[in-house]
Formats: sequence, structure tokens, C-alpha cells
Amino acid sequence: MGINPYMKGDRVEIVIDAGGTPRTYEIKATRAGRRVEVATRRALVEVSEVTRSGTPVRTARFMSSRILALVEHPADEAGQSPDGPG
Repeated sequence: MGINPYMKGDRVEIVIDAGGTPRTYEIKATRAGRRVEVATRRALVEVSEVTRSGTPVRTARFMSSRILALVEHPADEAGQSPDGPG
């Protein structure tokens, strides 16, 4: 059994070039049962928090030419922090 990426705690960090200065944005799944999905469409990257049924709650769009890094952080299987139990 692997890590379930569709649990509460999913988050995506996006680092963009904002005219020479990098800016970091974070999209989180804020409630149990929600997940964060990333979609690439032409020159845009769309990051959405969606419910179990697939209804988008929040969406952020970024120009793909401005993205320096996109990091997905899935929730761990046991619901523990990476530092250990607790």
C-alpha cells in the first residue's frame, strides 16, 4: 500500500519569477477529503483545490514561462509529520 496523495494535508508550492525576484505561493487542501490537482493547459499551469466529487473550491493560474519550480507535497500515509510521530 503506497502513499495516498488525496488526503488532507496535500499542498503544492509554486515559485515564480516576478521581475527578477522569486515569489512563492502555496495551495493547500484545507479540509479532510479534499485534494490539490495540477493541470497544464497551453501556456498556463492551473492548481486547484477540489472536493471529493471533483468540484473546484479554489483555483490559481500561473504562466508556465514564469514558473521556476513547482513542488508537490503529498500527505504521508499515517498522517504524521516528517519529523516523526506526534
